[in-house]
Amino acid sequence: MNARTVIRRGLRLLALAAAIVLALVGLIAATLRIQFTGDPAAWAKSTGHDALWLGHAWVDGRRTERDVERLAVRLRATGIKDVYVHSGPFEMDGRLDPAKYPNARNFLTWMREHLPTVRISAWLGQSVNDALDLDDPRARQNVLAGVAAIMKEGYDGIHYNFEPIGDGDTEFLRLLDETRRHTRLLSTASPQIEPYPGMRLTARAVLGHDKYWSSGYFTQVVNRVDQVAIMTYDSGTPLQALYGGHVVRQSELALDLVPGDKSLFVGAPAYHDHGLAWADNAESVEMAAEGAKLALSEHGRRERFGLALYVDFAATEDDWREYMTRWMA
Repeated sequence: MNARTVIRRGLRLLALAAAIVLALVGLIAATLRIQFTGDPAAWAKSTGHDALWLGHAWVDGRRTERDVERLAVRLRATGIKDVYVHSGPFEMDGRLDPAKYPNARNFLTWMREHLPTVRISAWLGQSVNDALDLDDPRARQNVLAGVAAIMKEGYDGIHYNFEPIGDGDTEFLRLLDETRRHTRLLSTASPQIEPYPGMRLTARAVLGHDKYWSSGYFTQVVNRVDQVAIMTYDSGTPLQALYGGHVVRQSELALDLVPGDKSLFVGAPAYHDHGLAWADNAESVEMAAEGAKLALSEHGRRERFGLALYVDFAATEDDWREYMTRWMA
């Protein structure tokens, strides 16, 4: 066999591989588009079990009671029952410096006065990609010591957001178990659930870390928490209808995996700095709300199911309008 023949066969194989990849991408896109069809049920909307991620300014001294009063005016008209206020992050060795949340007690006092029915969790996390090592027992003990200390400020719970946690990470499960000693309300943000077989390993090969969790590992995490918020944004979908279908798929999977006595939140992207113009256009609070409604309609009534808006300091009036008209109304 001469060199020219070898090259031709190699090119044919590459062309075949490219054709297969394009066909699979097209099939997934078509499936997502089909899922984002139909009309949601009239009852499919907020049941008053929504959430909101709040930025660090609320606990570091930049926000005042007057700011909390304005926040209260907005939130009283919504279904938001839980807020996750950024109170970290942890240091690389797992320690949590109290200097990061000097205004926490004031903030909690003001919130209890103006929004007494809203639960407030400390949003804590760190990058675990060549940064904080949760496999290190000493680092985990530092994390737990920080949790114990911050709970004394008066928070209702702890909300973890470590990224990226790989599928099957047993040390994260251990941390969740150990955190139970310090709080009665425990929640976590989670990556997206593997939409279709094979996508987790493919994404991992491309990105170098897990973008998706398997349904089995997602269930293990859910078993250890009271609330889970799926970060359905940063999906990579280029069109609104595809993002809507992506939210439908994620919501359908999660509704089947999260028991009804636990709170399930669908992350809604109230921010506009994806870094790609088409991503900013595709992902929105409106599309997240429509996708969640379609999934809920198919699944059936569910009380503890809502949107979680990310994030207060980036949310525009359009984001809030979409939440109110597409999810609350």
